[in-house]
Amino acid sequence: MIYPIKMTPSYRYGEATPWGGTGLRAFGKEIPDERTGESLEVSVLPGLESRDPDGKTLTSLLADGGTDMRGTGVDETFPLLLKFISAADRLSVQVHPDDTYAGAHEGGKLGKTEAWVILNAEPGAEIVYGVRPGVTKEALRAACAEGGAALQACLNTVRVKPGEVYFIPAGMLHALGGGISVAEIQQSSDVTYRFYDWDRIGKNGKPRELHIEKGLDVVNPELQMKACTGQEKTSANVRDVVYIDNPAFVLEMFELLDADAKAVLAAEPERFRILCALSDGKLCWDGGCMDLKLGDSVFIPAAAPDLYLAGSQCVLYMKPGITA
Repeated sequence: MIYPIKMTPSYRYGEATPWGGTGLRAFGKEIPDERTGESLEVSVLPGLESRDPDGKTLTSLLADGGTDMRGTGVDETFPLLLKFISAADRLSVQVHPDDTYAGAHEGGKLGKTEAWVILNAEPGAEIVYGVRPGVTKEALRAACAEGGAALQACLNTVRVKPGEVYFIPAGMLHALGGGISVAEIQQSSDVTYRFYDWDRIGKNGKPRELHIEKGLDVVNPELQMKACTGQEKTSANVRDVVYIDNPAFVLEMFELLDADAKAVLAAEPERFRILCALSDGKLCWDGGCMDLKLGDSVFIPAAAPDLYLAGSQCVLYMKPGITA
């Protein structure tokens, strides 16, 4: 039997995240730079791997543990990545390919479908969420050629507030705005096509690279969506909302409404799970408990026993779709 593992993140910072800042400190993160944009909480990306308390990478843990770690219904290619993102300035407008396109054009990598849970947002903060109704791929191509205001006029912007959840399927144009922090669950992929970077110039005096042709290949302007409402399964003292359930991942939120509340997380030998604490609490099993602090991320191996959340707390609960 294998018990839950609290993970230590890797960070993206400095020139890799010129839009980053210090916002991740609000979630207990010991950031390495004043421009830290991301903490990769559960990750097997090379060079950005998360680690267990003994310093062993998640990649090594998965290799040693096999199906006890990942599950009998999950492919050997680890499918998910959990990160926190905190943006002091707006991110580039970008789009991700699906599995088919990424497999053909990016050396067999996974595509990227993802979701944002808004954790903090300054008043009036916005995201780019798709394009405006009626904008076609041809119109986008023309706007890219013109740049600047022409392209910005194509973008659909949405004001956001804490607690909202936004699903971002492959093919959807999107960008996180400044003054926003999110938890992001995504397919385990680093494939991003940068469509537009707000005409920013880097410290080297040059703009960051764009990937307009590939972006136009994969963008789907017909993706017109709103914040997820989810399906609520609430008992007397536990609010349980399933926001997303698709082949890539399941995203669920548990909110325990009083100190005596308990939410059972039944064992699932067919797949691993990921827990992300949005407040302090406890994760328990027969014979033991793990203290959770705001910002903690926990990898739950497939061979873990039945678990339960205790006390008054709020957590994100994630797992992959079953593929095998």
